[in-house]
Amino acid sequence: MKLSILLAGAASAALAFGQAFAQGERPILGFSPDRASAERALEARFDSDLSASDIRQRLELMAAEPNQVGSPHDKANAEYTLQKFKEWGWDAHIEVFQVLYPTPREQSLSLLGAQPFQATLTEPPIPGDPSTYRQQGGLPAYLAYAGEGDVTAPLVYVNYGMPADYEELRRLGIDVKGKIVIVRYGAGWRGLKPKLAYEHGAVGCIIYSDPADDGYATAEPYPKGPQRPERGLQRGSVIDMAIQSGDPLTPGIGAVEGAPRIPRADAKTILKIPALPISWGDAQHFLMALDGPVAPKSWRGALPFTYHVGGDQAAMVHLVVRSDWNTKPLYDVIAVMPGSREPDQWIVRGNHRDGWVFGAEDPLSGQTALMEEAKSLGALAKSGWRPARTIVYASWDGEEAGLLGSTEWAEAHDKELKKKAVVYINSDGNGRGFLRVEASYSLRNLVDGAAADVRDPETGVSVRQRGMAATDVRAAAPDATPEAKEMAKSQREAGQYPIGAMGSGSDYTPFVQHLGIASINLGYGSEGASGGVYHSAYDTFTHYERFGDPGLVYGVALAQTGGRLVLRAADADLEPFAFGSVASTVSGEIDDLEKLVSTERDQDQAVDRLLQQKAYHLAADPHERWGAPEAREAAPALDFAPLNAAVARLKASAQAYDAAATKPAPADRRAQADAILQQTEQALTDPRGLPNRPWYINLIYAPGVLTGYGAKTLPGVREAIEGRRWTEASEYIRRTATALDALSQRLDDATRLLAH
Repeated sequence: MKLSILLAGAASAALAFGQAFAQGERPILGFSPDRASAERALEARFDSDLSASDIRQRLELMAAEPNQVGSPHDKANAEYTLQKFKEWGWDAHIEVFQVLYPTPREQSLSLLGAQPFQATLTEPPIPGDPSTYRQQGGLPAYLAYAGEGDVTAPLVYVNYGMPADYEELRRLGIDVKGKIVIVRYGAGWRGLKPKLAYEHGAVGCIIYSDPADDGYATAEPYPKGPQRPERGLQRGSVIDMAIQSGDPLTPGIGAVEGAPRIPRADAKTILKIPALPISWGDAQHFLMALDGPVAPKSWRGALPFTYHVGGDQAAMVHLVVRSDWNTKPLYDVIAVMPGSREPDQWIVRGNHRDGWVFGAEDPLSGQTALMEEAKSLGALAKSGWRPARTIVYASWDGEEAGLLGSTEWAEAHDKELKKKAVVYINSDGNGRGFLRVEASYSLRNLVDGAAADVRDPETGVSVRQRGMAATDVRAAAPDATPEAKEMAKSQREAGQYPIGAMGSGSDYTPFVQHLGIASINLGYGSEGASGGVYHSAYDTFTHYERFGDPGLVYGVALAQTGGRLVLRAADADLEPFAFGSVASTVSGEIDDLEKLVSTERDQDQAVDRLLQQKAYHLAADPHERWGAPEAREAAPALDFAPLNAAVARLKASAQAYDAAATKPAPADRRAQADAILQQTEQALTDPRGLPNRPWYINLIYAPGVLTGYGAKTLPGVREAIEGRRWTEASEYIRRTATALDALSQRLDDATRLLAH
């Protein structure tokens, strides 16, 4: 069937789907029943102007050349985006920031000895993909913000390079001090790998992509299939985002021209040792040269040889990394549509635009869908509609290097954003499959309602119905993870679309975790296996059209979903928050923390008993090197009473507010309640921040110090427990309880306004 016929059919079906809900079968949070009917009619008009062919044309243009920060095409894409926003009727401009952005000057990786090998550090063109022949000006293998160095040392294999791997290595009797480590991608954010290597004494770090994780062991490699080919490699940033995001030299302030900058030597987020990414095609030469103990079974990837740990002088490696540490401009495109009723309440919508090479899937599939939303909203405005609240659309630059563009903009406008921003809605890359959402807990109802009113392009049911079915199926699988089971349980209990907690890894971080602005991160995916071209020169328009989102129908679905979230947040009679989910979710997280302490105590006692019985020595194979775990003092009891009392109060306050919000109230009282609601996420912050990282002030969710992108809930308490810092855990129990009480107080104030 021709693409044009498919697209026409998808557009007409989408319009019919929107009209089917025009009778208002489901309420819309923040809207009265009659206003809900009008809102759905407006959304049907919004949908009718969305075009997969427009998204496709835009994607092909924007992914035509390498577009990393500082490249000519990155600036050209900014100017193109600005031009389109203005064409669609937005008040748009570019804000320029000057940031430290290192680029490679010299890099090499060599295996020395009897069978020497020089790593290629490049990706050859793929026949049939014209983009891969246009890599001039693109970045070679590179990890931004790694340290510099020229080191020669023995090589050690450390699996994924996570904390548990170093503990296992210790038990094997291998020390990485003074050595170069080779680790594979996966199990944690890439920036943690050289950081942990340095903390264990290593002098260099190599990160490779094992085909067991995203290559031929998972699906056919490109070009036959979607996965990583032999020479594919993953670029990326290793900036220490667990400390803070943004420009390393202007922590806490916008990196505008003339801003004060700290010396590079004082920057806390730049790593200390040289690091490089390589392909599995190169990595196999280094791994095959290793001897020493055979790697534990869980460490073995899909390469066709026995994996060894190494550690002696058999495999000597020479690693060189030199960078140019220059300042480069960022181009954030900001477009504004003023609100007619509440111009000082902002709904902010963003997606980044820069890539590591072509960036078709990451990020331009999301960027072009965002632009389609802006086009359709502009058409509505030209027909006479105006949003009640101000809408701000942002095309960020510099996300890949460390959320640079969004962070610098947020820091430059921090006071205004804290006062005016109601919600920040983010997307990044997009693909085929299921709606994936992380969000502030107070926005779960808003997400649920939007998901119910968008049709899934592949099945014809709502994305809500399809996504909830997938959650239940994953949880019922024999190998289901505890996280999958917990998400399904949460879905059943709440009767709402499941959302994840907010960690990091995209541009919502400065908004929710540094400024305390309620946020949403969304995108489609999980079908197919295209992660193997992530951050490679093979993330091209040709690859994306074949494997990422054939027909760009999920680009339309993302625009429909993002557009509904924006429209409903902008036009609701009352800001679209609900707090029952906040209370129930936090309550469950407190229960988890109490169980965590109990589990730690039981494990400590069990290990101590086995050590006293010399059980580890007796159970070990005497022909292999193996060590026992270290003894630890049993975890003490912690007093969770302040948290339990605070969440009990929050449950009552949330129930009263959610009931009051559904009843009619005079416009002046709604406006006063809005002013209170706008600050509710900020109530969950502490200006003193999290331990050793004061930039992160949200006490409910944050990226983990040892997870990177992955979220830690109630992070001040949880990470103190995991790190066995018991005094700190008690302190953050009190601080988090105080934040929950502050939220309850604001809800009580809003309830009084709405109930009278």
